Amino acid sequence: MDLKIPDLCLVVLIGASGSGKSTFARKHFLPTQVLSSDYFRGLVADDENDQSASAAAFDVLHYVAAKRLEAGRVTVIDATNVQAPDRAKLIEVARKANVLPVAIVLDTPTDVCLRRNASRPDRDFGAHVVKRHRAALQRSLKFLGKEGFKRVHVLRSESEVDSAVVVYERLLNDLRHETGPFDVIGDVHGCRAELEELLVELGYSLVRDAEGRAVDAVPPAGRKAVFVGDLVDRGPDTPGVVRLVMGMVANGHGFCVCGNHEQKLVRALRGKNVQVRHGLAESLAQFAAEDQDFRRQAEKFCDGLVAHYVLDGGNLVVAHAGLPERYHGRASARVRSFALYGDTTGETDEYGLPVRYPWANEYRGTAMVLYGHTPTPEAEWINNTMCLDTGVVFGGKLTALRYPEREVVSVKAHQVWYEPVRPLVAPVVERAPDVLALSDVTGLRRIETSLMGAVTIRAEQSASALEVMSRFAIDPHDLLYLPPTMAPTATSQRDDVLEHPVEAFAEYAAAGVSSVICEEKHMGSRAVLLVRKEGGAIYTRTGRAFFDGALGSELLDRVRSACAGLFDEFSTDWLLIDAELMPWNAKASALIREQYAAVGAAAGGALPVAVGALESAAARGVDVAELLARTSQRASNAAAYREAYERYCWPVTGLDDVRIAPFQLLAAEGQTFHDRSHLWHLETLSRLEGPLFQQTRHLVVDTADPAAGVKWWEELTADGGEGMVVKPLSNSAARVQPGVKVRGREYLRIIYGPDYTSTSNLARLRKRGLGRKRGLALREYALGIEALERVARGEPLWRVHECVFGVLALESEPVDPRL
Repeated sequence: MDLKIPDLCLVVLIGASGSGKSTFARKHFLPTQVLSSDYFRGLVADDENDQSASAAAFDVLHYVAAKRLEAGRVTVIDATNVQAPDRAKLIEVARKANVLPVAIVLDTPTDVCLRRNASRPDRDFGAHVVKRHRAALQRSLKFLGKEGFKRVHVLRSESEVDSAVVVYERLLNDLRHETGPFDVIGDVHGCRAELEELLVELGYSLVRDAEGRAVDAVPPAGRKAVFVGDLVDRGPDTPGVVRLVMGMVANGHGFCVCGNHEQKLVRALRGKNVQVRHGLAESLAQFAAEDQDFRRQAEKFCDGLVAHYVLDGGNLVVAHAGLPERYHGRASARVRSFALYGDTTGETDEYGLPVRYPWANEYRGTAMVLYGHTPTPEAEWINNTMCLDTGVVFGGKLTALRYPEREVVSVKAHQVWYEPVRPLVAPVVERAPDVLALSDVTGLRRIETSLMGAVTIRAEQSASALEVMSRFAIDPHDLLYLPPTMAPTATSQRDDVLEHPVEAFAEYAAAGVSSVICEEKHMGSRAVLLVRKEGGAIYTRTGRAFFDGALGSELLDRVRSACAGLFDEFSTDWLLIDAELMPWNAKASALIREQYAAVGAAAGGALPVAVGALESAAARGVDVAELLARTSQRASNAAAYREAYERYCWPVTGLDDVRIAPFQLLAAEGQTFHDRSHLWHLETLSRLEGPLFQQTRHLVVDTADPAAGVKWWEELTADGGEGMVVKPLSNSAARVQPGVKVRGREYLRIIYGPDYTSTSNLARLRKRGLGRKRGLALREYALGIEALERVARGEPLWRVHECVFGVLALESEPVDPRL
């Protein structure tokens, strides 16, 4: 006797004590698949027969069952389960996991149960218990299906139990063995002529009957069609579409999932009371002209359609309204409802239609999901999902996607067959190019870039950036670019340093970059200079003005005067320049005073006194040699710490004490320069003359022979210099870091603290993780370049600001600030 069960389900064994459930479970299922109530009583009470522990035991059993089902594993419940309330809890566990509950009833005769219990010393509870179980079971048998069990198998004798064989079956939605290639076709809505045209375009050969009606379409070798549902309603020939698709499915040339319109049509054809709206009237009128036999076939076909399919080993999912990953391959009313209708926010739009929850925006699954349901003007990718309903019945297009080629194929509608309630193409609301909207920068967003494709900005990152941008940033008309963060070179394994240029040169060599440029790293603050012939701004990498009022205007005037030649050379009214503004304390005085100087002062006050006390103790013969050596070293470290940050600070009483080191010309009117070599940038900007400007020393290095670069770095850092930045010379290497910083040993003392060079501290710091910082640097660089390109193309301010805001939003990423 074959007991067919889905290959993902919750199996509930039902039977009186002594009916043989545990023996049956051991015979047909793996030990790990079976959850026994006796075993769980033992877990919580150390006694499998302690009935007072049943409530706690079943709490744990239900929890474990839920976790197994969530992981997609068949689970078997070995308990009497003769009471409806007990079964209801198990059915609810299955529903929450979106799997089917299956009942296997061991309706073993009472005398057999009593005989078996009599042979077991732990079953001395008396015959009345077994009889009570049997009575409850008999009352339940005819209601198990109504309780929610999708399959019920009843074994009524010992011989039936002994001869039973459990047979696993695929769920109806499981077509993982079908590997394609496929042509997935969007909502047809009765547009037969367009469907035939699209199939021919895809290479299918139409097969017609004696009356010339298309009854099949033979695909190119190896391919099959997959329809996303909503074949019916609104269009001119719903029966013709159903006839063709029905023939393709019957002949193995295609698959079709159910749409919400098919489900409603079936109810209407069966005489159910449904609202005849949204094109159903047209379908019913068209079917009325068909013969009764065809109507019955069409009704049966539509009624038998599955809500979604999982294909190609799980790599492709097709559902009418789409499907989140947690529902893939599952079977429940909840899954079917989502697949047919999607989810709504509970709101309605200005046309009175429900606002659908944008599940695709949050989709992160590995399977490609193709769907329809909500018409869009164009089929576009959203997180490995695509809506293929391009509104053919509304005068749009009928669209298919070739899988796995990811090629979109469309044919135009022959006419507008049905006037939509909501326009297929929303009316264009003109916006002034310099007007910004809060919706441009809030919520989860994906910004398309030329370098990295889509860069995702999470809602919480946007909220953080909005606070900074709205309260502190300069006028968005001047905020055209924010520089990216820069990642350090890979951590060195040398005994005495944390960073060394050898790793930087090796990284670029491995990426195929043969020439790099090493630029001296200035200890200042990153500054972006937007220099206009009239106006402009000098701002920080968080978009704040460097100097307010008259001081800022005077500084900008000096920069503008120096840029006169570049205005003429590039025929522009404005220039955007990346630079370093010095000294460090010109902008970071509060940071130095409250963080660095406070530490230096405390160490300078305490450690020399401690050294003196230890020296006195040593003179008296106390053995403090080890402690004295350690404290003396800490005092030396503290002195080096103070020297390190003081080297980058000098008194600033006015602009005559400020220096600017420009190193990259970012953009000018109608043009960007990120494709020019770094040597070009440095040579071009060297024309900015005057006491305000400081040149950036640099060296070109061959990554195959980097000895000169290593020597130069050692010279730069020998006296406490900050170090250097290593960049691809061409400035256009793809998918590599646009620059890595290699900081000197003494400079890093400022970053990691006075005692970071101790052996134990260096060993700990070498475990620092750079992956997140490196990923952040690449994404911010891509957004920065995208902002520059949009500026050069003359795009609206909001398009530029979207990228600039994205850089600031990414800065809220939780990354170690010392990196």
